[in-house]
Amino acid sequence: MPVRFTPERAEPAVAEVLSAPYAIEGSPTPAASGPVLERFFTSLGQRRIEGIVGADGMVIVPPQEYEPRHQPGAHRVPRVADEGVVTTWGWISEPLTAQPLQHPFAWALVQLDGADVPFLHAVDAGDESKMSTGMRVKVRWAAEPVDDFAAIECFEPA
Repeated sequence: MPVRFTPERAEPAVAEVLSAPYAIEGSPTPAASGPVLERFFTSLGQRRIEGIVGADGMVIVPPQEYEPRHQPGAHRVPRVADEGVVTTWGWISEPLTAQPLQHPFAWALVQLDGADVPFLHAVDAGDESKMSTGMRVKVRWAAEPVDDFAAIECFEPA
């Protein structure tokens, strides 16, 4: 709880914290996306990862349906590796029910080999002492291929 001090009082006054339930529902799927994301999700279902090349030459994974630097019709769709490097991370000691893993794991920005931009995903390293910036990780594919983000169960040390 936040504590507020006032000049008139020597002891702190406790401020009420307002909260409200909030649920993020739905995730992008081929049915709810345009042609760029549809192709990306289809490639995930085939256990490969594709990005998009912007007008500036940067390879972006996952691709964006709209990116201001892109020129219409100038997109190339390169395949990138299913391995890469952790650029930064945070450890989750007590996962929430809706999180991808139900045991301690890391949220990390992973820059795949062949991509210029990292993206956020879960890393199952076993314990926090095994996580580090710069570590190599690889995709752990879901048991059953699906055409959406759930195709990547998480990353694990390479």
